[in-house]
Amino acid sequence: MEALFLAYSRRLEEIDCKYQRYLYSQIEWNERLIGIKGARGVGKTTMLLQHIKLTFPDWSKAFYVSLDHIWFSTHTLLELTEYLYTHGVTHIFLDEVHRYTNWIKEIKNIYDSYPSLHIVFTGSSLLELNGAEADLSRRLRTYHLEGLSFREYLAINGIATFEPLSLNDILTRHQQIATEIAGKLKVLPHFERYIQQGYYPFFLETSSTVSYYERIQSIVTTIIENDIPAVESIEFETLQKAKRLLVLLAQMKPFTPNISSLCSALDTTRNQLIRLLALLHRAALLRLLYADRKDLKSLGKPEKILFNNPNIMQALVQPADTGTVRESLFAAMLAHSHSIQYPKQGDLSVEGKYLFEVGGKGKGFSQIKDIPDSYVIADEIEIGYGNKIPLWMFGLLY
Repeated sequence: MEALFLAYSRRLEEIDCKYQRYLYSQIEWNERLIGIKGARGVGKTTMLLQHIKLTFPDWSKAFYVSLDHIWFSTHTLLELTEYLYTHGVTHIFLDEVHRYTNWIKEIKNIYDSYPSLHIVFTGSSLLELNGAEADLSRRLRTYHLEGLSFREYLAINGIATFEPLSLNDILTRHQQIATEIAGKLKVLPHFERYIQQGYYPFFLETSSTVSYYERIQSIVTTIIENDIPAVESIEFETLQKAKRLLVLLAQMKPFTPNISSLCSALDTTRNQLIRLLALLHRAALLRLLYADRKDLKSLGKPEKILFNNPNIMQALVQPADTGTVRESLFAAMLAHSHSIQYPKQGDLSVEGKYLFEVGGKGKGFSQIKDIPDSYVIADEIEIGYGNKIPLWMFGLLY
């Protein structure tokens, strides 16, 4: 057990609390049971450690542990909790719960057996917490952490600080807002760097774009080889096909998938391919778009496939298709708090109401002409006009 305490102390001493992610202030930390989901690498662990460091003058009242630690190969979470509780710990922070067998059952037992103990846990975006919530009988308050927005990227680099914008703010007042911001900041050079290397907070720890992409490649491998098998029963051969599928998709433009062609390329069946796509979507590696958002639950064929964020695609293939990069980023920023569908015309539909066509600075309205509530989202422009809006502004949504 000494190894767990040493690991906790070291990680806490090294954590930087200068900047907290957007979700930090939204969490009701006083709740007794909190679950935080999110893709690997977006900063869940950092947020837990920051909260301990900022909230507990006496660190011995709190305890952080990652449940993938080798200590748990011969011990249980219940054993650890009993020890911590009898030694004065009031708050336990559990990382990587999806790597621990029977985590739902043990956390439920801990919640019921230690009424004064507070528990916060993090898990992969793969976790189906709906089932966990039911089993934990409404005890659990859940949150989801996304990767860095452009707004956060500017703040964490000390470049500029802005309040988040609403979608309505952008659609109705984008020209005024963009003019005010452009008067203080040369936006486009920063936005270009953000698109290349800014979605994952660990860009601060990497010395170059190459090392940043290598770390993303490592994350992709860990998700496929460790995280997916931890929550799904799946064969090794199928997991290898998942890697090949990602590379194949990274080489293509945004498209309505030809399921037969993909099945042939991967030597797999339609059902297995659809399952793989759904798993990669849940793992926050891909983003599947449907005409009806209910289709994802029925594991139907997606109408369009994007990457969850452009940095994943850029880490897998260079040069990445510019159109896919733009659409993946636009979808990532909107998906934080809005539903996205695949429309009959245009690139993306939001909330079943707004229609968007995404492109470069020369993009026009020909494909969405005369359609109500339709907009062109243009990269490489600082200030828009009318229904033509700069892409960078959607990076200020959270």
